[in-house]
Amino acid sequence: MGKDFRQLWLRPMVLLFVAATALFFGLYALDHAYTGGPANDHPATFLARYIGFDPDKITDAVSALAAMVAAVLGIVITVVSIVVQLSASRYQGVTKTFFSDRTNVVVMAYYVITCVAGIWLSVSLRAGFAPRVTLMAMLLATTGGLVLMAPYFAYVFRFLEPASIITRIRRDALRVAEQGALSGDPALRDERQARTLAAMEELTDIVSASISGKDKIIASNAVDALKDLVVSYLPVKARADARWLLVGDLIKRNPDFVAMDPESLHDLEAQRCWVEWKVMRQYFAIYNEALGEMRDINYLVAINTRYIGEAAIAAGDQELITLTLRFMNSYLRATLNAKDVRTAYNVLNQYRLFVESLLRAGRWADARTATGHMKYYGHTSFQMNLAFVAETVAYDISTLCALAHEVQNPDQEAMLRIFLDLDMPASEREKEQGLKGVRKAQVKLAAYYLAVGARDKAEMIRDDMANELPDRLLAMRHELERVTTKDFWEIIDRGRNFEFMPPEQKAGMRTFFEWLGTPSSRPSA
Repeated sequence: MGKDFRQLWLRPMVLLFVAATALFFGLYALDHAYTGGPANDHPATFLARYIGFDPDKITDAVSALAAMVAAVLGIVITVVSIVVQLSASRYQGVTKTFFSDRTNVVVMAYYVITCVAGIWLSVSLRAGFAPRVTLMAMLLATTGGLVLMAPYFAYVFRFLEPASIITRIRRDALRVAEQGALSGDPALRDERQARTLAAMEELTDIVSASISGKDKIIASNAVDALKDLVVSYLPVKARADARWLLVGDLIKRNPDFVAMDPESLHDLEAQRCWVEWKVMRQYFAIYNEALGEMRDINYLVAINTRYIGEAAIAAGDQELITLTLRFMNSYLRATLNAKDVRTAYNVLNQYRLFVESLLRAGRWADARTATGHMKYYGHTSFQMNLAFVAETVAYDISTLCALAHEVQNPDQEAMLRIFLDLDMPASEREKEQGLKGVRKAQVKLAAYYLAVGARDKAEMIRDDMANELPDRLLAMRHELERVTTKDFWEIIDRGRNFEFMPPEQKAGMRTFFEWLGTPSSRPSA
C-alpha cells in the first residue's frame, strides 16, 4: 500500500509542485535581483520580499484565490460526474461504490474545505492588516489542490476500469462474507448473506453485458472473479458459524432459491454450500448464454469449475466435489442439446482433468462415479449422432483407466468395465465411425496394459472384442499403425493426437491384435 501511495500520489504531486514552485521562484528571484526595480526599501531576500504582503494591494488577489479554488472544485466534480455516470450506465452499483471509497471522499472533502477556507479568507482583510500565515496556508492548499488534479483524475480512471471494478466487487464480497460467517449477530449475518449474493449477481451481470457486447476480456475477468471468490471463501467456510451455512431469510427470496423445491433447499443447507452452489448456478447461466455466442467463455467456465473442484479436493469438502461433478454434467448436457461438438470436446478435457485430480487424491468412489457419468454422455452422443463426442469420451476414459492403474486404484477394474460398456450394442452398429473410435480407444488401453505388464486387464478387453468383425479390426490396426507423431496436424487444446502411442505401447498393440488374429496390414489385391 505504501509503494502504491508513493507511485500513484506522492511522486507525481511532488514533481508537479517542485516544477511549478522552482519555475516561479526562479523567475521571481531574477526579478528581485535585477528587473524588479530599486530594492533599497525592501527586504534583503526575495522570499522575505514575497511574503511581505501589502494589505492594500492584495485584496483582489485574495478574492481571485477563493474563486480559483471554487473553479477547481467545479472542474473536478464535472469530470468525475461524467466518468462515473458513463460507468454506472454499464455496471450496477458503481455510484454507490465510488462514494463509499475513502480516497474519493477524502479528495472531495479536501477541495470543499479549501474552498470554504478561501471564502472566509477573502473577507478577512482589514486596513493595515494582512493575515500572512493564513494567506500562505491558503496558497499552499490551493497549490496542493491544483497539483492533486492530475493524479486524482488518473486514480478515478483506474478506479472505474472494468478490471478494477470486478476486483473490488470480488474483494468486498469476500470481506462481507467473512464478516457474516464469523458473526454471531443474526441480523448482521442475514444482511451480509444478502450483500454476498448481490455481489455474485453483479459479477454475472457484467459477464452477460460483456457477452452481448462481444467483450471477451471483461467477461473472462468476471468469470475468473467468481472462481477466485469461491476458492478464497473455502478457508473462511471452515471457520464459519453453522448458522451462516443456512439459507437466511433475506436470500430465500432470491429467484434461484425461490425456484427450488423445499426438499432440495433443505438438502442444500445440509450440504453447507449455498455460496458455492450460487456461484456455480451463476456459472451455469453464463454457460448457457455463451453457447454459440462466445465459446471461449464456455471453456473458461469449465476450467474454473475444475479449479473449484480441485480446491474442494484440497479442502476435503465432499459435498463441493459432488456439486462440481453435477455442474460439469449439466454443462455437458446443455452442450449436447446445442449439438456444439467443439465445446463438448473442450469441456470433456476439463472433466477428465478433474477426474484425474480425484484419482491422484485417492478419491476412488468419486472417480468411478464420474467415469460412469462420462460413459452416459458417450452413449447419449451416439444416440444424437455426435460420433466425435462419443469417441472423445472413449479416449478420455481410456486415459483415466490407465491413470487408475498407475495410482493403484482398487476400483480400476470397475472403471475398466464401465469403459468396455461404452461401445454400443449391435443394433447401433450403423454408426460405424463412432464405434470404431471407441474400439480404437479400447485397443490403445489394452496396449498400455500389456506395456506395463497388466496382462489380465488386456485379456478383459480382448474378450470384449472377441466377436468384432475382422474387417473392422483390420481397419483399426491399419489406422493405428500409421500414426507416428504425438502432435495433431491442427492446433488443439489437448496437445496430443488421440491415437498416438509410444514405441513400447505400440508393441503391446501389435501383440493385442495378434491375440485377435488380425494381420499387420491389409492383404494385397
